Amino acid sequence: MSGSSRLMRAVRVAQFGGPSVLTLCSDVTVPQPGHGQVLIRVHACGVNPVETYIRAGTYARKPTLPYTPGTDVAGVVETIGEGVTAVKAGDRVFTTATVSGGYAEYTVADDDCVHKLPAALGYTQGAALGIPYFTAYRALVHKAHVKAGQTVLIHGASGGVGVAACQLSRALGLKVLGTAGTPEGMKLALQSGAHLAFNHREEDYTDKIMEATEGKGVDVIVEMLSNVNLSKDLQMLAYGGCVAIVGCRGPVEINPRDIMVKESSIVGVVLFFSAPEEKKECAALLYAGMESGWLHPVVGSQYPLDKAAQAHHDIIESPGAAGKIVLTM
Repeated sequence: MSGSSRLMRAVRVAQFGGPSVLTLCSDVTVPQPGHGQVLIRVHACGVNPVETYIRAGTYARKPTLPYTPGTDVAGVVETIGEGVTAVKAGDRVFTTATVSGGYAEYTVADDDCVHKLPAALGYTQGAALGIPYFTAYRALVHKAHVKAGQTVLIHGASGGVGVAACQLSRALGLKVLGTAGTPEGMKLALQSGAHLAFNHREEDYTDKIMEATEGKGVDVIVEMLSNVNLSKDLQMLAYGGCVAIVGCRGPVEINPRDIMVKESSIVGVVLFFSAPEEKKECAALLYAGMESGWLHPVVGSQYPLDKAAQAHHDIIESPGAAGKIVLTM
């Protein structure tokens, strides 16, 4: 069979809508890597909340239909295009973006989005690395400018980005507070580096957080669900504090006076806007974490490729996250 006519299984989206628009097709042509690109045999692909917004058609950027979702792939390099020197055929890799979509048996990615996967990590862990860890680093370091000794609140500490943010914050010398919606999630936050964990479903959880800071408040909040939490976040900030918004599912009402009285700030975080040097800096720190052992992705529920619609339903509807949701090939 010639390379151009090889077929694979891949999830395709032909129209925007609910999870049911994710369709598994078995006759999709295997993509070919162009200049500076890498073809990867996919072993696992992470599922991110943003992929559900894109699929629903509610996200700012809409892909051209039909398309295959998925950015966080882990697998083995099959072939490389011209000009690729960082990886070679046979290398174990993970990605932070793909060109052709990751919910598939093969995917093409640009070489600057492909990173070697250390032998200590399995493919499902590799699929939990890309977006979560690079987003957590961007939020903490590039946007909130954290400094060792500060107090950080990871609001939603048990999901993919939350676990990454806990591990990174602890490694960066911060006092780490985490919230989750279930006892299991709180335990996971503590295991991932949080010094203290709080249940954000309890009425008085914000009082408990303020008590834990002796009334001073927190310096930085990494926020996964700003449409629910932003108003409370602003009241929990210390003077000069910052909320870094990673996730949002709708509008929210806030009182700007809460920002004025503390001269605090709200900053948005979108990984897509990272400059090449920012990506390199982040990758270097993550490698150090993998080598020294503080970086260990937590894999939650795993689904086969034909259950992608169920994964999309569960990531939004679950009572509380517990690690990264991953599709396996």
